[in-house]
Amino acid sequence: GSDPDAAAFYVAKLLEGGDIISVCRRLQVIASEDVGLAYPMAAVITRSCCESAKELGLPEARIPLANAAIMLATAPKSNTAYMAVNMAAEDIRQGKGVQVPEHLRSPLFKGYVYPHDYVNDYVPQEYLPEDLRGRKYYTFGENKTESAAAAYWENVRAAKPKKK
Repeated sequence: GSDPDAAAFYVAKLLEGGDIISVCRRLQVIASEDVGLAYPMAAVITRSCCESAKELGLPEARIPLANAAIMLATAPKSNTAYMAVNMAAEDIRQGKGVQVPEHLRSPLFKGYVYPHDYVNDYVPQEYLPEDLRGRKYYTFGENKTESAAAAYWENVRAAKPKKK
């Protein structure tokens, strides 16, 4: 959810039981699953708050953990990466994508085109296995960070590849 008051309450409630680790685990999952790419630094900040909490111990651990919980509650949300990896995992469970493209598995990288030799460090190249070509796992979210990334990639992909 996005309720900072509930976030503060549940951090305090869980810490009253003396378990810092469970609170840290849950906050780190929230940072990646619920906030995700809408605010990618949330995972880094949350990790730092959790490390501080573990070093401090109780009762002071409640302070960085409350900071993390309230930040996560008030941050923009996106589960696009979570959804993408779940869809990819389902394809793998169904036996799809077994054969990695040769240019990615060859020790000599035969057929591989090095993106950094091109303007914008991008060149159109197929990375998915043949049976998954055209499969879309990731869709940019409707938030400031992912919208900016979507616009950037739209421009890069629209440009004709040009060597540096």
